[in-house]
Amino acid sequence: MKIPCVYIMTNANRTLYIGVTANVLRRVWLHRTKKVAGFTKRYNLTILVYTEAHPTMLSAIAREKQLKGWRRDKKIWLIEQRNPHWEDLWPSLVAAW
Repeated sequence: MKIPCVYIMTNANRTLYIGVTANVLRRVWLHRTKKVAGFTKRYNLTILVYTEAHPTMLSAIAREKQLKGWRRDKKIWLIEQRNPHWEDLWPSLVAAW
């Protein structure tokens, strides 16, 4: 099932990566298995800490751009509103699909 989604990945050092996709399950799997070259692979960003579904890809892209423009402390605040302990959301994502 394809649902436009903004997501945030992290690592043990809490480095943040914000992405957008139409298939969050597949995209996060690609990050976790390091099949995507680039920032997430280089910094070992394999922990999914935030997801946000959108009605259209255009709204998801706009939200991704907005979040990328935020200061780090505001991004942390956003994550902690839904996931205060920075738990890996991957298992619950897989179970829901």
